[in-house]
Amino acid sequence: MVQDKLNVGLIYGGKSGEHEVSLQTAFAVSKAFNYDKYELIPFYITKRGEWRVGTKLSGPFAALEELKLEEGAGDTTAAIQSLFGKLASGKAAIDVAFPLLHGTYGEDGTIQGLFEMADLPYVGAGVLSSAAGMDKVVMKKLFADAGLEQCKYCYFTASEWKNGSHALIQDIEQKLGYPCFVKPANLGSSVGISKARTREELLNSIALAFRYDVKVLVEEFVDAREVEVGVLGNDEPQASVPGEIVTSGEYYDYQAKYLDGKSQMLIPAPLDTELADRVRDLAITAFKAVAGSGLCRADFFVTKTDQKIWINEVNTMPGFTPFSMYPLLWRETGLSYEALLDRLIGLALERYESRQNLDFENGVK
Repeated sequence: MVQDKLNVGLIYGGKSGEHEVSLQTAFAVSKAFNYDKYELIPFYITKRGEWRVGTKLSGPFAALEELKLEEGAGDTTAAIQSLFGKLASGKAAIDVAFPLLHGTYGEDGTIQGLFEMADLPYVGAGVLSSAAGMDKVVMKKLFADAGLEQCKYCYFTASEWKNGSHALIQDIEQKLGYPCFVKPANLGSSVGISKARTREELLNSIALAFRYDVKVLVEEFVDAREVEVGVLGNDEPQASVPGEIVTSGEYYDYQAKYLDGKSQMLIPAPLDTELADRVRDLAITAFKAVAGSGLCRADFFVTKTDQKIWINEVNTMPGFTPFSMYPLLWRETGLSYEALLDRLIGLALERYESRQNLDFENGVK
């Protein structure tokens, strides 16, 4: 008996500073799927937030520009109907959604809430985990509650900065000193992040960060190695071997990540066995601290002087090309790119099934 193919809605693009990164991810994923097992329906979200839907893919995209679905694509209404509609048989048109959206409106719980409302299985973290994993300040508070060590930090909103910038600067200088790192609280791919060595640079860095978010995070400088671990699973997550980033610049910014091609990924990371095992255990602790499901990449600092492990952040939708850290970590752990996609879809359906017996109408059965 021939098993029906699963219809997978591939959703990418989005109103985000990481739009182009999302396209790269979707392009790579389209090439890796087993088209004997899955039928892929592409959904492209433009930078303006308009949706476009294409026809089912019989094979991967031939070129990156094709992902923008200019020719013969359905508009936003058609896209939403295709994603959340029912077939004549009453079966959902999409068996599972696979959001490949990095950053705002894709990785922050917003589209996950839409999937929940539509009763549609989806790959990756849920609403709470996605939101917590996007907001670096909330994330840090959850890490602290879980007992994870981390660097010192300050944060403030745009209105707090407007009404009391002088006091905030003094607090940063007293608590963190220079150099320090300034980040938008809600964004990824190192967009809007800069290193401040003086008060003038601090002011410029804060102005840059406020271009991307209404809340800014400032962290102390840590002389440390950057070590990352992939986490995969739902209730019983597993951790990959650790990998280490050796950046081409002063720190791992957007240029070093995506443009200059000079940064190195050492997989597995050159850590002794005991240290590697501790990092893996802490990655699972971080995953659980943000109520993770599906996948995440946990990023750590390992201090150069005394080998202390400090959590930096988790990323609930990490870069996902075959050359990105997360898939490479799992390849080294024994899971191929294609098998990783299979596992993520299986986890999405598993999570969905586990919630089907819950009573959301009356609260008591």
